[in-house]
Amino acid sequence: MHNVITESEERMKKTVASLKDGFASLRTGRASASLFDKIKVDCYGDKSPLNQVANITIPEARLIVIQPWDKALIGEIEKAIRSSELSLNPSNDGKVIRIAIPPLTEDRRKELVKIAKNQAEQSRVAVRNIRRDGNDELKKLLKDGELTEDEESKASGELQKLTDAYITKVNQVLEEKDKEIMEG
Repeated sequence: MHNVITESEERMKKTVASLKDGFASLRTGRASASLFDKIKVDCYGDKSPLNQVANITIPEARLIVIQPWDKALIGEIEKAIRSSELSLNPSNDGKVIRIAIPPLTEDRRKELVKIAKNQAEQSRVAVRNIRRDGNDELKKLLKDGELTEDEESKASGELQKLTDAYITKVNQVLEEKDKEIMEG
């Protein structure tokens, strides 16, 4: 019984972490190094994450400076950023790449909020599916005689409490991202 609850909670935690991860790459009007988490750079025949071939700094709210550890990679880094979904326009001086983060238009903000709400809804559905899987597992244990009806009922209640708590967490993460997008 405890295994079912523990496994369900682990899966719910991963769902929230995955949502936060997805939100990190949603561009707001503010500069953030996490924007580049999913960008891979052609590096000596291999694809390497940008943060493993360059230093990414945020000297001011709307500026990102990327300093490659090997200056020979500056062109590849710039190409990777240009071909990403971020719609950013990098410029380089031969030593570093500078990216000015333009303020978001009202339409773009609304579009990003819609994307965020959609991702959050997918996470809520995932949490509910985890609850359903847990309840199915509890019913199976009851049927196999490994749980009494009281134990199954109690565990099912715990599972519901967990579900409510993680749905609340998803909503909080969404609320924070919405605020960030709208103020950006």
